[in-house]
Amino acid sequence: MRTTERAAMGRSPAERRRADRLLFVGRRSRAGAVILGIGVLMVVVHSICFMALTQLEPGERSWIGAVYWTITTMSTLGYGDITFTSDAGRLFSLWVLLSGVVYMLVLLPFFVIQYVVTPWLDRRRAARTPRRVPPALRDHVLLVGSDAVTQTFAARAERSRVPAVVVLEDATLAGELHDQGRNVVVGPLDSAATYRSAGASRARMVVSTLSDTANTNVAFTVRQAAARVPIAVTASKPVSVDVLDLAGADHVLELGAVLGREMASRVLGSTGRFHTIGSFGTTIIAEAAARGSALVGLTLGEAVDLLRSRVRILAIMRKGRLRPMAPDVRITDGTVLVLAGLEADLAQWDEQFQCSEFSEDPVVILGGGRVGRSASRALSDEGVPNTIIEATPGRVENSYSVLEGTASYAVIEGDAADQRVLRRAGLEQASAVLVTPRDDDLNVYLTLFCKRLRPELQVVSRATYERNVATLYRAGADSVLSYATIGATDLWNHAGLSHRVLVAEGNELFLVPRPASLVRRSVRDDEVRRRTGCHIVAVLDEDGTLGYDTESIPSAPGQLLLLGDRHSEHRFRQLYLGRRKRRG
Repeated sequence: MRTTERAAMGRSPAERRRADRLLFVGRRSRAGAVILGIGVLMVVVHSICFMALTQLEPGERSWIGAVYWTITTMSTLGYGDITFTSDAGRLFSLWVLLSGVVYMLVLLPFFVIQYVVTPWLDRRRAARTPRRVPPALRDHVLLVGSDAVTQTFAARAERSRVPAVVVLEDATLAGELHDQGRNVVVGPLDSAATYRSAGASRARMVVSTLSDTANTNVAFTVRQAAARVPIAVTASKPVSVDVLDLAGADHVLELGAVLGREMASRVLGSTGRFHTIGSFGTTIIAEAAARGSALVGLTLGEAVDLLRSRVRILAIMRKGRLRPMAPDVRITDGTVLVLAGLEADLAQWDEQFQCSEFSEDPVVILGGGRVGRSASRALSDEGVPNTIIEATPGRVENSYSVLEGTASYAVIEGDAADQRVLRRAGLEQASAVLVTPRDDDLNVYLTLFCKRLRPELQVVSRATYERNVATLYRAGADSVLSYATIGATDLWNHAGLSHRVLVAEGNELFLVPRPASLVRRSVRDDEVRRRTGCHIVAVLDEDGTLGYDTESIPSAPGQLLLLGDRHSEHRFRQLYLGRRKRRG
């Protein structure tokens, strides 16, 4: 390793930023000197050629006149007081004119815009980007960095009227977010002064979703500015969890591992049996696919009458979309039921409806990254054989040796988009495929490819960004979970802002204050669903008890449990909760 590289690695982030600024200034100075030097050289050469050509023309010319003629011709002013009469002189005039146009209209403007105007605009934008939050702001959430998770969290906070402040080091990016209406604070992420200016001591929580090493530095630095504020960070590697704990983080989210387990759970609930997706107090929220169970072919009303337990069917979905909860809605093989009940009630559900004719194995996992390995581990823990397809040789064996000799998984090295590789992995006998790469474009392609090979195959796909969820459903995915939504929901719940349960990508169970205008209405009010898109699924008493057996909305204080996406939530809040400050 070279000495300069070792020196760069030993620098602090602040020193590296100063070095980068000095490097930029040096490059700008060199570029300016080169462009100006080219201009001076062109003037000198053209003036010399001018003096040589004037020997063929009548009259006398001076060097001052030569420089004067060269500059006026290059700048296209051309006063016309000095002209050539010979063809050679006129051809030379054309050359000087064209070269001057290139220099004056291309090189010189490029230098001015790139190294003068743009830095000036950046400085103006940086100057108007906030360096501190108002002193009165408190109970806000500090989001360190800007990625898919923090963007989703900030959008949810905006809908819920929860103050969220994004802390950034890049003044240009901060200016763009500021122009979009986001609350931002600019400053070095490794400086305690930045977090003091952002009101960390008054904040509800600090969230950092940077790299593991950067999160460690952020946690240490925040602790200097605010000793008691809760800190939540993400971790890419399991070995980083202990380090981040030692750095001062209160909550460490291994997002890749959580997403893998969630994807595996969508497969484990594919034969009638329930799988838990969240809870509200002692009430468990679960999903159960109707495939192969006695529920297929029944109407919702008939299914409710058939229940032997106190389990409540909160909603039904197909392809990730909510369906009307009308009694005559038919339950099909592709229907997924959202359930609520106590653990004993859900156990009775399994006894009544779990299908033993259909197998949940084997499962093919496309991608051997953190998400794919976590999904394989969750399936193996349940005794479900699975096969990982990974293009990078040795990646899974080296990283996933914890299950060697004890787990029912296999590894196939090759391209997941190769039909021969899929056959070797057992696609023709598989009950499901998990698409786990981080590239959304690749996931759309793989989802389409697998559905083309086996249209009846269950496909659970990962999305990095929320905007690609609808595309993956159109490509044929039966269930889609996004990295951003899983992370934002976990961090949101940990912040104690309100409790949310992710049912399917884009659809969440969430709590809102009980509007007076809905008192005495039916919990299954079609007007609310028609006007907002939200489904009222249950009521929450003032003591926090989930009354999912209640048929009408009582007048006593409490909350409503709604199911919907972000657009329907926004409409519900606008129509029924007005503009007062809300959290949830």
